[in-house]
Amino acid sequence: MAYILLRPEWQARERDVTDEKLYRSRRAFIKRLGLGSVALVTAPTVLGCAGEPGGSAASTTAGGPLDTIPKKAPRKGYPAPRNANFKVPERPVTDRLASASWNNFYEFKNNSMDLKDVWPVTGAYEPFPMEIEVRGLVEKKFKMDVSDLITSMDLEERLYRFRCVEAWSMTVPWTGFPLRKLIERCKPLSKATHVRFECVNRPDQMPGIRASRSFYKWPYYEGLRMDEAMNDLAFVATGIYGEPLPKQNGSPLRLALPWKYGYKGPKAIVKIEFLDRRPGTFWNDLQPSEYGFLSNVNPNIPHPRWSQASEKFMRTLDDIQRIPTQIFNGYADWVGSLYPDEPTTPQRPMAR
Repeated sequence: MAYILLRPEWQARERDVTDEKLYRSRRAFIKRLGLGSVALVTAPTVLGCAGEPGGSAASTTAGGPLDTIPKKAPRKGYPAPRNANFKVPERPVTDRLASASWNNFYEFKNNSMDLKDVWPVTGAYEPFPMEIEVRGLVEKKFKMDVSDLITSMDLEERLYRFRCVEAWSMTVPWTGFPLRKLIERCKPLSKATHVRFECVNRPDQMPGIRASRSFYKWPYYEGLRMDEAMNDLAFVATGIYGEPLPKQNGSPLRLALPWKYGYKGPKAIVKIEFLDRRPGTFWNDLQPSEYGFLSNVNPNIPHPRWSQASEKFMRTLDDIQRIPTQIFNGYADWVGSLYPDEPTTPQRPMAR
């Protein structure tokens, strides 16, 4: 496979990243979110999909979206050195406040909530300690502590495009390690063709689960073909913007698959299972006419309810620009050979 090294002069420029004093100033980012001078944000009432109350009130988070990094998250290896092979020269880095504020994390939300309402209701969630269970077609099933896993890996930073199926996008500096490094540690058998990921299921800490468990089949689960999982782009993210992941960004670890829509990157993973068949996935099982198993970013394949030909690129919460969407989100040289049947001309939406 051919790899492209993008412009060597690209670095994250000072004007592209939130100023250190700004993102560490609680008053500054609360003011920018339009919350005035309050120091404690009260969580919105969480509603179910049909509009019923979702149970007890969610725990609130004091301060703002940059105050949600778990206190027990390991700090070894941060900030990690940037891998120069992964760059996005044509776009600025998304403001850190925007990335921490705008989150589609359904364990904490439902369809009635705005994406900016996720971080305030993460207060009860405690990602550490946590274990990951490895099972299925492996030499030996085992469990490992997430903190031990993170501190045992050589962490690096990668600048990736991020594209949501809902047609908004960002440029994000993830910290973590290649997924293939984790798979190698799991020692799958040669007959394993797919890998399945399952996420944490804590309704007492995650109000979105309580609000929607009559509709969604929790826990969240996703899957990849083995060749996708072993591709150099597939990344296990443990941090963002040089620090451990905030709760709303998927703490303690998640997948970053920049050529796929964001929902293919499961958050707060607790189980990894190796299979000899294609697994079901959360959204594909729920609505197969709208969410495919592969879910590669492709402007030629419309969603049944909107076009995917363009996206709203978010530089900040207030600076959003409409730009064309690229096939595989601009990573065709890395992953295009994996998908010889990927449509390269405009298609009709899938039937609903």
